[in-house]
Amino acid sequence: MKKSLIASVIALATLGSAHAKDIVDTAVAAGSFKTLATALQAAGLVDTLKGKGPFTVFAPTDEAFAKVPKADLDALLKDKAKLTAVLTYHVVPGKVMAADVKAGKVKTVQGSEITVSTMGGVKVDAANVVKTDIAADNGVIHVIDSVIMPK
Repeated sequence: MKKSLIASVIALATLGSAHAKDIVDTAVAAGSFKTLATALQAAGLVDTLKGKGPFTVFAPTDEAFAKVPKADLDALLKDKAKLTAVLTYHVVPGKVMAADVKAGKVKTVQGSEITVSTMGGVKVDAANVVKTDIAADNGVIHVIDSVIMPK
């Protein structure tokens, strides 16, 4: 009896501590979004993307950020207003799973619209969506192969 009570308490404690991760924690755990995580910190957007949401994030990988010339990326990381605009351009309000994606214009958190196309794979502006539906407790991440810039 005593052993089963202790086992139950341990099981409940483990269950209580195992919770889904938010978008930021999910991206960091994936290991391929170090530059994105650095940029989110520099822009002061970590707490926002840890918030209630839901958010759909088109997340550029480290390889995607590597396509941006180093001088341009360094300048962007130092310009908080421009960096915030670029990062929020990658975020759409709501949780849009891959099965629900439709071609057309979609308003971003930044305020501009991204163009989603579904011919020959899904594209967001000029970026290819390379992985979809990475669930987080406050939204979803779709991985893209390029950094997209607001017009």
